[in-house]
Amino acid sequence: MFQDILFICSAILVIAGTLGVVFSKNLMRACTLLLGTLFGVAGLYAVLGADFLAASQLVIYAGGVIILMLFAVMLTGGSADKANKFGIEKIMGMGSVKTYVIAGLTVLVFSLTIMKLLASFLKGYQKLDELPAFTSTVDKIGTMLVTDHVLAFEISSILLLGALVGAAVIARPRRG
Repeated sequence: MFQDILFICSAILVIAGTLGVVFSKNLMRACTLLLGTLFGVAGLYAVLGADFLAASQLVIYAGGVIILMLFAVMLTGGSADKANKFGIEKIMGMGSVKTYVIAGLTVLVFSLTIMKLLASFLKGYQKLDELPAFTSTVDKIGTMLVTDHVLAFEISSILLLGALVGAAVIARPRRG
């Protein structure tokens, strides 16, 4: 029953958030809807039993969307008239039935995902001789990253470093 509710809520959140991102003309609203979509994907990972991927989705990608929103606000310059465009008055006036429904669904999926991830800790620990036949996904992924896929892991870290340096070069102010 819990799995079914989490799946349905996550699927609705992913579909609604994705359609909202595609059809939104406002950058901040699209980033917020993308955040809801990523929470829904984390819920789908939790339904599949991929607890490491669900936690990674919440920490890395959802955190990345927050950083994207900050950069969007910081890097979009404007005159003094437009300085209050993303101010608190604009945020307070955004509440409508649609935004409250999407926010409520996001909170529901987020809390159900966290409950699913923490369920193993709340049940208590089993004795060593009574361990289940499967190992956790964190153990499998960690073993694969340092044995079979270490080259791909290192190449992706160099690629991400290059993207970070490129973003810093593009964003820096020009001289003269």
